[in-house]
Amino acid sequence: MSHPVAGPPVGRSLVYLVVAGIAWGTAGAAASLLFRISDLGPLALSFWRCAGGLVLLAGALALRPGRPRTSDEPRRRRLLRILGTGIGLTVFQSAYFAAVEATGLAVGTVVTLGAGPVLIAVGARLTMGERLGGGGLAAVAGALAGLAVLVLGGESAEVRPVGLLLAVLSAAGYAAITLLTRYLGRDGEAGDPLATSAWAFGIGAVGLLPMAAAEGLVPHTAETGHVLLLLVYVAAVPTALAYALYFAGAAAVRSATVSVIMLLEPVSAAVIAVTVLRERLTAATVVGTLILLTAVAGLALAETRGAAAARRRAAVGA
Repeated sequence: MSHPVAGPPVGRSLVYLVVAGIAWGTAGAAASLLFRISDLGPLALSFWRCAGGLVLLAGALALRPGRPRTSDEPRRRRLLRILGTGIGLTVFQSAYFAAVEATGLAVGTVVTLGAGPVLIAVGARLTMGERLGGGGLAAVAGALAGLAVLVLGGESAEVRPVGLLLAVLSAAGYAAITLLTRYLGRDGEAGDPLATSAWAFGIGAVGLLPMAAAEGLVPHTAETGHVLLLLVYVAAVPTALAYALYFAGAAAVRSATVSVIMLLEPVSAAVIAVTVLRERLTAATVVGTLILLTAVAGLALAETRGAAAARRRAAVGA
């Protein structure tokens, strides 16, 4: 007898999303290092990220101990989940890496993550009737303000229109993944996050292969060992682990909350820049980080309280 695969509790989902956001923040730093020490391009990097993530998740699925069989999710819905997630993921990460290469890490990251919450909020309102409320609007505004402080208060960077367009395209891919995951998880049928991630990476690898081959799949570098280590890391931590946690958590948390929690990515990137790359910690970095963390904590707390209130109302109604 098969059983539905329900999403995790809201509290655990928030933890999953926080870990995923921090892990994603390390992907940009790894990509910057790869671009610095090799001639690997953004499409080739995205391909190896998808291919590596697919191999790791396929191994995890094969070694996973016995569990209930997959859910009774209709075939059409499961196909929508897999194809939508795979296409959205491919657009999201490929366009992001291309934006970073075109207009720099700071500008590319800020435009991608700044446009994401706006696109998600509009999409959630149109497709699911979700309302942010006053607190939610304030939290999103605070998160965007924190991002603005992080970038505008730092060193100047050249802003290229092509890079901005690529960053907006990346944000659209991210928004599509978030909205689809939340929409399909509204009735508690969240699907298997590991299987969803593996299929998504497989679709991404197949779709990217021709373009990545034209760009150059094998990097030319004098530091082959470092390149391989960075590629393995990108495939394992900010890809296989982070996306599995993201898909598991996003199914049980409101889209607006997901979008703000994912803004932890630039915070973790800033920490890495200071502690690992030895970049100077400016006042703007400190202020922007604090604003972001405050917004994330406030919205996460509101989400938890809202879920608890809903459970109490359901218990009273029963």
